[in-house]
Amino acid sequence: MSLQSINPATGTVLERFEETAPPQVDRILARADTEWRDWSRRPVAQRVAPLSAAARLLRDRKESYARFMALEMGKPLEQGAAEAEKCAWACDYYAEHASAMLAEVPRQTDASRSYIRFDAIGVVLAIMPWNFPFWQVFRFAVPALAAGNACVLKHAPNVPRCAVEIERLWKDAGLPEGLFQSVLLQNEGAARVIVDPRVRAVTLTGSDRAGSVVGEQAAHHLKKTVLELGGSDPFIVLEDAVVSRAATVAAEARLQNSGQSCIAAKRFIVVERVADEFLELFTEAMRAYRVGDPLDAGTQIGPQARRDLRDNLQRQVESSVQRGARIVLGGRVPDGPGAFYPPTVLDAVQPGSPAFDEETFGPVAAVIRVRDEVEAIRIANASAYGLGASVWTADPARGERIARDIDVGSVFVNGLVKSDPRLPFGGVKRSGYGRELSEYGLREFVNVKTVWVA
Repeated sequence: MSLQSINPATGTVLERFEETAPPQVDRILARADTEWRDWSRRPVAQRVAPLSAAARLLRDRKESYARFMALEMGKPLEQGAAEAEKCAWACDYYAEHASAMLAEVPRQTDASRSYIRFDAIGVVLAIMPWNFPFWQVFRFAVPALAAGNACVLKHAPNVPRCAVEIERLWKDAGLPEGLFQSVLLQNEGAARVIVDPRVRAVTLTGSDRAGSVVGEQAAHHLKKTVLELGGSDPFIVLEDAVVSRAATVAAEARLQNSGQSCIAAKRFIVVERVADEFLELFTEAMRAYRVGDPLDAGTQIGPQARRDLRDNLQRQVESSVQRGARIVLGGRVPDGPGAFYPPTVLDAVQPGSPAFDEETFGPVAAVIRVRDEVEAIRIANASAYGLGASVWTADPARGERIARDIDVGSVFVNGLVKSDPRLPFGGVKRSGYGRELSEYGLREFVNVKTVWVA
């Protein structure tokens, strides 16, 4: 069976890749299980050297990697180059800070000496998504490798070329053979890797449905998991906000990565007093974004990654309109080839509609009007998801107070939600559990070991 690399802008098949056969999967796991044991005993300073080399290669090759992303999943070139730069930033960050993060922590006890070590746990399987085909991989791999683990990547089936190029990059960066390997499998094929006893932990970024399946499989075999799942992030605009600024950033927050981001703002919860002004300015900002071929330099929004995803987005829009929402902008599948979908604004979105209750993974914004701050917080929390939230107010202290009451993993006051190597990233509720990035992400895949010496 083969995996296909398909250009979502045209529907053209670019390449076919043979699925990794079971005997080869077995060899990959055997190699990883052998190599991490030596790797984990090396000084951290040696383990981070390939990270610095990888950062240089990412910057040198960013235009090439951007083209692979554009062709396989529709990301505009400028955004793909920025994604490669962000991966390089993560490499540099951990190259500088991993030693301090992994240093032994002394504890005063009844022992003559006692301390905490952070030791590698072994082979980490990563099941990664297509929407940020480089960043999502580096986000897990860089801290995992720095901690002394080996990584096996099961990438999304529609970005096999990106998977191949990432494995090649680590090899070119001087990472010892066997510490980062890729298996090309359909999604169903991940199960037989999860259950393999040589895999000690699993990390998945994807939908909450996929997270439920993978989490159950891993739990049955008592394996540690980190699940970074979907989101329906609220973007709260209070009556004292600078509405023009909030509307501009709101469009950016909704349309980042052509709307295909778990932390893209999706529910725009606006206090009624400023709702009309916000809607007008927000719609203008959304309309100004240019949709087109991701290989064209001026394109800001490419196609959706697959036609079936675009069609499901249209279903969500139509169903929300049937439940009382009003289309202000977009909302119709354009003619022509490819999986394109226009920036879309829905006003008066109601509970019980897909735009309110589900994750809309594309350039569709749901505007929800509320009376005041109290109702804004209630609506923000009225979601099965809890990944990120953005709060807009002229009073930062007010924003911080509201941040305590919103049930999510990250709150950004007067800014759009984003991931940053210096800050932990993850969610609650159906947005998953565990953290990536910062020292918290690095320590997800270590054995926190107590040593007590009499």
